[in-house]
Amino acid sequence: RSSDLEFEMETEARPRKDDLNANDEHADKPGDAKSEEIPTLGVVQLKGSHWLTRIVFLRFLAFIYFVAFLVARNQNKELLGYYGLLPANAFLNRVKNHFNGTNMDSISLVPTLLWWTDYDSETLDWLLDALAFTGLALSIFVLIRGAANMVVMFSLWILYHSLVNVGQRWYSFGWESQLLETGFLAIFLCPLFSLKQMPSETPTSRVVRWAYQWLIFRIMIGAGLIKIRGDPCWRELTCMDYHYETQPVPNPISYYLHQSPSQIHRLETLGNHFIELIVPLFLLFPFKRRFWTVTCGILQIVFQVVLIISGNLSFLNWLTILPSLFCFDDYTFSPFFTAKQKQKALDLHIKPREKRNFSQNLRRGVNVGVGLLIAYLSLPVVQNLFSANQVMNTSFDSLRIVNTYGAFGSITKVRNEVILQGTRNQTALEDEEKGRWEEFEFYCKPGLTKRRPCLISPYHYRLDWLMWFAAFQNYKQNPWFVHLIAKFLAGDESVNSLIEKNPFSGGDPPRWIRAVLYRYQYTKIGSRKAAAGHWWTRKPVGVYLPPVELDQLQNLIKAHEWRVKGPVTD
Repeated sequence: RSSDLEFEMETEARPRKDDLNANDEHADKPGDAKSEEIPTLGVVQLKGSHWLTRIVFLRFLAFIYFVAFLVARNQNKELLGYYGLLPANAFLNRVKNHFNGTNMDSISLVPTLLWWTDYDSETLDWLLDALAFTGLALSIFVLIRGAANMVVMFSLWILYHSLVNVGQRWYSFGWESQLLETGFLAIFLCPLFSLKQMPSETPTSRVVRWAYQWLIFRIMIGAGLIKIRGDPCWRELTCMDYHYETQPVPNPISYYLHQSPSQIHRLETLGNHFIELIVPLFLLFPFKRRFWTVTCGILQIVFQVVLIISGNLSFLNWLTILPSLFCFDDYTFSPFFTAKQKQKALDLHIKPREKRNFSQNLRRGVNVGVGLLIAYLSLPVVQNLFSANQVMNTSFDSLRIVNTYGAFGSITKVRNEVILQGTRNQTALEDEEKGRWEEFEFYCKPGLTKRRPCLISPYHYRLDWLMWFAAFQNYKQNPWFVHLIAKFLAGDESVNSLIEKNPFSGGDPPRWIRAVLYRYQYTKIGSRKAAAGHWWTRKPVGVYLPPVELDQLQNLIKAHEWRVKGPVTD
């Protein structure tokens, strides 16, 4: 090409062919002549190249994996461990008994490495930590290096699979399946063994890039359709009047956004419909494809950033940015790389095609196979999108390779919170000595009205999240909730790490615990309450769980085979 000739005339000597396989990830020293920018003409030629895009993608995915495994490390023993609120060993034993042993049926239904371990003992806690620590180490490695191979990415995928599939209620949300689908495709982005950032024999797979665009298309279209078919407030453009106040875990910015004029909330709802229902169609436009694809990527990322700012939705929105990265190419990301890295990406991109060897033909066949697998597994997903009875956040295969997605198909109009209170009083009456009821404070869920909403995304407190759902139901539908109360009554200190403050920690446990249902509303900016430091107002609206003592729960503890330890039970 003539542009190639012009480029060579304007630049210094090109690297030798033998240098193409060198590991050139590290930046040159400041002032080094080689670190000068390559000419604009050369950078423009990076359009359509995805060597640098892959580096950005793998680092971002590694960051998400890191957060997910960090949450697991900090919370899983208390949630899923041998003494956890929903012990993983009890869950696996139920599956095992249903299929009359550990066989292909039980393993295929619940794929997890724990099947091949001594999970039905206190060793379970060590195993859960081992899975989390291994995942943390691998994700840190990929994050720092900006490169991975199929072995590393498969290991991350199977490690997180092993946690999600025994996670029960704690891991029952759409972002878990979305991370597993994203992680599965990432396996095929990488070479088999090489850990180079730009392995010359393994260009970024076109099939995988398309699969990620198909993923972001399904995520957004699914979310948009579930809203239009669901709560009437999405069609009436009034949902945003409630969302900031009633979402699972608000942050401080939610407080201010909620108090925007109603006209702004209407525009927000319209903007949501445009991003979720119209913008994904840009990926299908056959003309000026790069322009429309990049436009789609920009709008999707801006939308996710707005959602990150407006609430604590775990790492969901951070994760949704990932497939949008493949709406861009190396030209977009080139400002974030050194001249040497851009030069190498350019050399690889414009290098004349050579006859494929056996390994390249094999990889090409694998990529085609992955594409056919994604197409086949997408059939029920597409049927679900067109169904009047659309379901969201559902997997049609136990490996969660292709899933349905959606969010906030219905919007809660009022915010109710379950508030736990305990007392050391000998009876449940408040007029006796030491009869004061003291509240258990959680990390992020609303409690004391003067406490500022937290800002934790992409981190996630799983107990806080389920407490929001518990307020829609009753304690009988949430056995983990009664188990939590039993542990507090017994003085079991193991669950204290799941909440911010146990008022009875370090002393005698409470004799009684009750759960009261409160209605919460934001204070109005400029009001007397707000000036006094209150973020919320609240009033009791009912009893969620009447006062109970440990003796009343003994039969339930035995029936569920819960392991409650503490000074009372000891």
